[in-house]
Amino acid sequence: MTAPALVTHDGTSSGSLLGGRVRYAQPREGFRSGIEPVLLAAAVPARPGENVLEGGSGAGAALLCLAARVPGIRGLGVELDPNLTALARANAIASSVDGVSFVAADLRTLSPPGVFDHAMANPPYHAATGTASPRPARELAKRGHAGLLRDWAVALVAPLRHRGTLTLILPAASLPEALDAMHTAGCRPTAVLPLWPAAGRRSKLILLHGVKEGRAALQLLPGLVLHTSSGGFTPETEVVLRHAAAIPL
Repeated sequence: MTAPALVTHDGTSSGSLLGGRVRYAQPREGFRSGIEPVLLAAAVPARPGENVLEGGSGAGAALLCLAARVPGIRGLGVELDPNLTALARANAIASSVDGVSFVAADLRTLSPPGVFDHAMANPPYHAATGTASPRPARELAKRGHAGLLRDWAVALVAPLRHRGTLTLILPAASLPEALDAMHTAGCRPTAVLPLWPAAGRRSKLILLHGVKEGRAALQLLPGLVLHTSSGGFTPETEVVLRHAAAIPL
């Protein structure tokens, strides 16, 4: 999924995603992306020419991976931290990705220009009452607050066209709150895909998919086993992380 990171002199480390398709620099300390944004991008059913909105885009991993998998999309990433926004822009240039832009703004108060076909996010999920991270950047990226999922769902769904989609990657424990948030935003949840750490292990993460003003019934999908018993990625995960395969929802 990620090439070995090279430590630079500007406080970042540089590597790659999707088997080298995406050049990716991110902070050496504070908030660092795992495989979550790559899996999120794989689950968005975008087609060339469509518009995609991402909330909490960080250094650009998800949107850039989606653009690498589906050339010709137009994307807007909204990130509160201006330092991460600057990194995302630099990563887009380094990866030769066109049609994708990033803005430093609060998703909850921004009015994105135009209409979008799809929206996606990996929202902050640490409980507001939990122990604070000593690293301010990580605290900002991961600390949630009461009603955060509702606020993000409303902000992401509002600029979607009729039957536009919303895709989230979340802790499994937040599923009830996320389902309620989608309903509040006018987005019908249609699919839940568990991400199993290994065979026989409880799911810690889920992919949740919904359709604005949709009518389809919610489906619980078989899920994706991420790791083998030896600790490496399963072939099904490897093809997503290295070869830009889609995750159908």
